[in-house]
Amino acid sequence: MLRLPRAVARFATAASVAAFAFTTATPALAEPAKIDGADTAWMITATALVLMMTIPGLALFYAGMVRKKNVLATMAQSLMAVALISILWVIYGYSLVFVGDGAWIGTLERFLLSSMTMDGVNPAAKTIPEALFIIYQMTFAVITVALVAGSVADRMRFSSYVLFCIGWFTLVYIPLAHWVWGGGFLAQAGVLDFAGGLVVHLSAGTAGLVAAVVMGRRRGYGTENLAPYDLSLAVIGTGLLWVGWFGFNGGSALQASSRAVMAILATHLAACAGALTWCAIEWITRRKPSVLGMISGAVAGLGTITPASGFVEPWHGIVIGVIAGAVCFWACTSLKHRFNYDDTLDVFGIHGIGGLLGTLMTGIFATAAIGGTAGLIEGNPKLLLTQAYGVAVVFAWTSGVTFVLLKIVDMLAGLRVSHEHEVEGLDITQHGEALQ
Repeated sequence: MLRLPRAVARFATAASVAAFAFTTATPALAEPAKIDGADTAWMITATALVLMMTIPGLALFYAGMVRKKNVLATMAQSLMAVALISILWVIYGYSLVFVGDGAWIGTLERFLLSSMTMDGVNPAAKTIPEALFIIYQMTFAVITVALVAGSVADRMRFSSYVLFCIGWFTLVYIPLAHWVWGGGFLAQAGVLDFAGGLVVHLSAGTAGLVAAVVMGRRRGYGTENLAPYDLSLAVIGTGLLWVGWFGFNGGSALQASSRAVMAILATHLAACAGALTWCAIEWITRRKPSVLGMISGAVAGLGTITPASGFVEPWHGIVIGVIAGAVCFWACTSLKHRFNYDDTLDVFGIHGIGGLLGTLMTGIFATAAIGGTAGLIEGNPKLLLTQAYGVAVVFAWTSGVTFVLLKIVDMLAGLRVSHEHEVEGLDITQHGEALQ
């Protein structure tokens, strides 16, 4: 047997111990963020899906439910929201929402995306390029602003709509997004909103309700036939929204992960349950299930599952969808008629009520094994109270600021088109074009 000199043996032993210590200690060192190819590919896809939700998804969904003389004007509102809000998001929106850790608002450190590098990341999404995180979050801002237009379809001046979009994005969407997703005081309080029940749906629905009340009912509301022009367009739009919602909710995991897949599955099941529930209620009460009812139920299920999608189990999605279909049906019929407000495309009844329900049900069904936070059914009633607090803050801020903003826009440009222009139609009077 070969024997090493004692000094050499001691050196070899010391070197082995040092090497072992180095190799076992290395994984504990903080590693810099690394861009992951799979996560990046998924988030590029999710971004495209969410953008598709506004154009063409929401544009077709809304256009199919207005009268023929207002189809192009309704589509123009969605298109304007995409173009205008995208630019504003890059100039100051992203920075104020996601840069800085202030309780109320972010900073302008990323004004016009200054100092952004090609391979840099945002702390909220460390495995994808910051530029991708920016455009993904941009699509959420775009569709939120576009949703509000559905409540005042058929009667709002296009110039006033543009001014409203600028003001509402700046004074409502940006603060809410920072409070909930950017590390603001609602996030610090523990409020959960996986993909936009508060930031997107409750805010847009609340703003839509306030706008509908401030602007008043359409000419002929309750006395004339205001039936949709072409529900086939709305069905196509629903399909695009439904598929796009996989990027909306699944993409909010910000990774190509099991959690993203669970969110997508819960989302799909909620949409199915919502459509079936609304359909069943109409079948029982009116003897005929309408196409409009089925697509309304599907969108109600999609909007309601949104805040909970990354925190709940798939079967919870079915329960949430059933509740969404029933409660949103009541809101779009009984509640709307009881208070006699003209929310043209039921933005409040579907998105507002859906966002409120989904946020509260997150507090009930949240599962620690999926989202890291337990809800009421797992023995944590405090989360439900926290979610209710988030709902109250968002409703109060959105309704108050929207009301003041509408009054300011009315003084500057006039909110509503003239009686003659409303009768003639917004396509020709606002855009000089019309369907043949």
